[in-house]
Amino acid sequence: MENQQGQDGDIRVVNIPPLAQELRELLANDHSLEAQLGGSLPSCTIVIAEVRPLTRNVDEAMYDPHHVSIGPYHLLNNKRLVRSTEKIRSLGAVLSAASGGTPLDVEVYIQALDGLEVQARKCYANSFGSNILPSRDFVRMLLLDGCYLLVNFCKISGGGRRSNSGADMPNGHVQVGTPSVPAAPGFDRLETLAVVRDVFYLAENQIPFLVLDKILQITVSDPNAHAADRIMWFVQELLQGLQYSVAMPPQTATRQAGNLLHLLHMHFEPTNPPPPDMAGDAAPGGKEKTLGRWRTATEYYFVGVTFKPRPLDAGGKVVRSILDVNLDGGTLEIPPLNIDAETWRLLHNLMALEQRNPGAAGNHVTAYCVFMSQLACTAADVDLLSSKGIIAHGLGNNGEVAHRFADLCKGIMFTLDDPRGNYLRGICWALEERFQSRFRRWTAWLVRKYFDNPWLFIGLVAAAVGLACTVVQAVYAVLSYK
Repeated sequence: MENQQGQDGDIRVVNIPPLAQELRELLANDHSLEAQLGGSLPSCTIVIAEVRPLTRNVDEAMYDPHHVSIGPYHLLNNKRLVRSTEKIRSLGAVLSAASGGTPLDVEVYIQALDGLEVQARKCYANSFGSNILPSRDFVRMLLLDGCYLLVNFCKISGGGRRSNSGADMPNGHVQVGTPSVPAAPGFDRLETLAVVRDVFYLAENQIPFLVLDKILQITVSDPNAHAADRIMWFVQELLQGLQYSVAMPPQTATRQAGNLLHLLHMHFEPTNPPPPDMAGDAAPGGKEKTLGRWRTATEYYFVGVTFKPRPLDAGGKVVRSILDVNLDGGTLEIPPLNIDAETWRLLHNLMALEQRNPGAAGNHVTAYCVFMSQLACTAADVDLLSSKGIIAHGLGNNGEVAHRFADLCKGIMFTLDDPRGNYLRGICWALEERFQSRFRRWTAWLVRKYFDNPWLFIGLVAAAVGLACTVVQAVYAVLSYK
């Protein structure tokens, strides 16, 4: 125990031994947990992490499940979301869907997932120690959640069940193909959409793909089977239907997906990087480029920038996703964005995935969201972009959409001036140069004021002709006088 006298004369007592013992115990627990997990750092390429409070506090509803919980983060918070009955039925369907036609014993799956527990725990930023989620409960959660996802999105049906087409499958079945609406038997369409929203769109509501792969491999008796090969067909059809992406990532890439949201994220990749002269670090004259922010759509329009929709390609060779923004001279070409109630949830969680995995996932979606959040942050901007066919929405009014865009990137860490993290930096700089040009601003003002209105244009031409006639008349008068 040590006594210290403060500057105000008060005597403060520091009880050193108990404090030191408390810190030793914390260190010992930390080393014990590290040894249990086989290292201090997660081994998974994509880490499943909670959304940071600064970002979550903007709108918590964007990150919380409302129908079903997947993974440990929401397992203990709301028992209603566990959906135990449905997950047990999914387990039964998986057990009955063995390739040999003979139902497998659940112990086979438990033993396999028990061997993956340590590796699966490393895929979460939160370690979930034995005092929070014991091994028994953790393995049980992985098995039930994995079966639930496979039944819904891999078309696994057990004995005595019916497929989505209505055909009987007495001996069990694992269907491979392009499902239009992946729903378990008895699900209605609204419930299916709720499942898709909760298990695909939410960054926290995930389990590692290695769990799905292991369950599928046991079920189909194929050690090389990958769940992503089957689920990717649904992801492609989902994003194509929403007109967000027509990309088809290579199979070698999709097999590296960490979870369902990451698999969806792989379909959002700019087709062509900006040219070298637009991505450089030096401005004309040798000065270093610095960017404050994007201008609004109306500000760009004021200096003569025109806006043009850039539809997605059928083959996905030039414009594969909504991220493929292009600047052609003074025309800013932007892929149309169809906005519904779930658009914000998807974009928020894709950014959350990138924020916690910048090395593996990059920052492309974040760069796009920053671009759109500053381009369309007022009702006038949304009205302009809607009139050009770039934004389409069914919400209440343009002001509501603008408010959503303005809040889209609150709490997000992003550097606009980073040429490696911002694939749109070159376009932003080119537009800023145009915005700072006085000649272009005056020219654009004249064009909008006099050439957009045909009557003003006719009046301007008439005035110019009258002025020219007056000048000619004056010249001839002077010449005749001489």
